[in-house]
Amino acid sequence: MFDLERWQEIFDTIRKNKLRTFLTGLSVASGIFILVILLGFGQGMQNGIAREFAADASNRIWVWTQVTTKEHQGLNPGRPIQLRNDNYQYLEEQYISQLEDRSPLFRVNDVVVAYGKETLGYSVQGIGSGFQFIENQYMARGRYINPRDEQNRAKVAIISNKISNEIASEDEDPLQEYLDISGIKFQIVGVYKDQGGEREEDRIFIPFTTAQRVFNGADKLHNLSFTMEPAASFDEAVAASEQFSRELKTYLQEAHSVAPDDPSAINVYNTLEEARRFYSLTGNIRFFFWFVGICTIIAGVVGVSNIMLIVVKERTREIGIRKALGAKPWSVVGMILHESIFITAISGFTGLILSMGLLELVGPNVEVDYIVNPSVNFNVALSTVFLLILAGAVAGFFPAWRAANIHTIDALRDE
Repeated sequence: MFDLERWQEIFDTIRKNKLRTFLTGLSVASGIFILVILLGFGQGMQNGIAREFAADASNRIWVWTQVTTKEHQGLNPGRPIQLRNDNYQYLEEQYISQLEDRSPLFRVNDVVVAYGKETLGYSVQGIGSGFQFIENQYMARGRYINPRDEQNRAKVAIISNKISNEIASEDEDPLQEYLDISGIKFQIVGVYKDQGGEREEDRIFIPFTTAQRVFNGADKLHNLSFTMEPAASFDEAVAASEQFSRELKTYLQEAHSVAPDDPSAINVYNTLEEARRFYSLTGNIRFFFWFVGICTIIAGVVGVSNIMLIVVKERTREIGIRKALGAKPWSVVGMILHESIFITAISGFTGLILSMGLLELVGPNVEVDYIVNPSVNFNVALSTVFLLILAGAVAGFFPAWRAANIHTIDALRDE
């Protein structure tokens, strides 16, 4: 039931102690404000990391080789390790049930690429049909390289949307036209886009089998890339990916006579392992943000409790008169709690509105390394405010209970 007199008392008390009430409310509002902003930037870090991994498949395993650094089986260090088609075929056959996508890569070096009379400064790479999904590419027009192209060693090429816009006018489509790669014609059959943006669109792709035959690559490969089949949980996916990475590295070390403890001859990069490290780091950072924010809120709630103690002290004689006139203890408790909850609620919602408004205004424009669009779930923020109000009620209860238990005679004698 709405008690007008109770509200009048609360506002009279606030008017008489404007500065004290303002500072108390400010401490509570700043606690919510800081917590929401910190949570927003925690989400922004998670968004930024997710964007970084979106450039390639999140469960990608990438293999490349360098030179040996240790003597092994009578072979001197300094030997360059060269991946071969046999290595790729063995892994493909041995782990076919575990792999979702796979592709070798052969880099075509020292070639001149031309479209019509225009020379292009883009790299050419021979890849397999699974490379599209490993790289998170999608087709803007035409088609991707397929297994038939690999089998027939077809002279076809796909270019990026960035390259297409550079070589073709607005009313021209380069599909079915020809690229000249060191005097050899390759028909453009597709235009791709990459989830990583234009920075990932500086490459022209042809079938790796064609690249090996036409550009004297024999059976050499420069990289192998794989993605694993989805697992029931993130931890299971990481475990399966780590096991495959270990077995893959062991096989390649044995196949190329590399010492097991050679740190650089065979290199395996597992994005799931990196993802786990980054997400674990962001989880710890978000925990720290929660800790700092909650400590700030607790400081504000303690301030409310202290203010209520002062209010009880100042109104001791008034409380004694109320009790002498028949006021019940719970009526006195309600009076103090009402004021405590009102100050906490108004301050909490003020901090929430200001922080959410700031994130809505500034968040979409924030794009720095590993921080993208800081934001916070409104339900989480609102729940935090209600918990704060509950904490304010608890903070006001103890001073209120003290007031209710003041002996009437002692209260009337208070100066």
